[in-house]
Amino acid sequence: MKRFALALAAASSVLALGACSNNDGGSEVIAETKAGNVTKDEFYEAMKDRFGKDVLTELVHEKVLSEDYKVTDKEVDQEIDNLTQQYGPQFEAVIQQQGEKTVKDMVKVDLLRKKAAEKEVKVTDEDTKQYYETLKGKVKASHILVEDEKTAKEIKSRLDKGEKFEDLAKEASKDPSGQNGGDLGWFGEGQMVPEFEKAAFALKEGEVSAPVKSEFGYHIIKVTETVKPYEEMKKQLEADVKKQKVGQPDAVQGALDKALKEADVKVKDKDLEDTFKAPEAAPAEGQ
Repeated sequence: MKRFALALAAASSVLALGACSNNDGGSEVIAETKAGNVTKDEFYEAMKDRFGKDVLTELVHEKVLSEDYKVTDKEVDQEIDNLTQQYGPQFEAVIQQQGEKTVKDMVKVDLLRKKAAEKEVKVTDEDTKQYYETLKGKVKASHILVEDEKTAKEIKSRLDKGEKFEDLAKEASKDPSGQNGGDLGWFGEGQMVPEFEKAAFALKEGEVSAPVKSEFGYHIIKVTETVKPYEEMKKQLEADVKKQKVGQPDAVQGALDKALKEADVKVKDKDLEDTFKAPEAAPAEGQ
């Protein structure tokens, strides 16, 4: 989130750049003042000095990746919804400060990068089997955490009437996982408080518990997945492992490096010409 916010700030702040001086260079004037004019050349140089590499990187990535990958408006809107649910007011403030169009442009580029990484990442049988071994003795569960028993019973009643667990978690849970539908991922024995653990491991897949009291409040727990035979889980295991790999910075950077090399990117501005050059490796100790 921090990297994303910084990139948005860089992209949008170029609109506010400019140096006040006389119009000596013959460039088109874009702002006039009694103290002197601001020209397009001055504006460009200020933009380049402060944010040039960041902005150029975003523009080139979008141009290159859009040749092979497509991101729809629907996908952008969905990702913005996801980020809003995940970060709440923090992300909404970014949208308000930077503008909806700037945010959508940045989200689009991030999705293009993700699609490039997804294409390049490979998942082997060994990968899925190793991951499967780590799940043995675990369950995957979600929960809704509230302050008091009365509220917990009200939530359970609403669930019994057919309301969605994920929706109620986002609405009512005081745990940070609520923004993600209450999802806690996979966990094994000894990772949760005893009351929670006992209730969770007593549930079958898809079952929802009665309110469970712990030192944190009252939990309503839903076991969303249990470990089944490998072949039954293989497809989901592959998807999970691929998602994990795509989330690694090296995977995204590797896909970007390949795409930029194939696109034969050449930066003509001498001040920005090293934007896409890989940093030189540090010399080995003793050399």
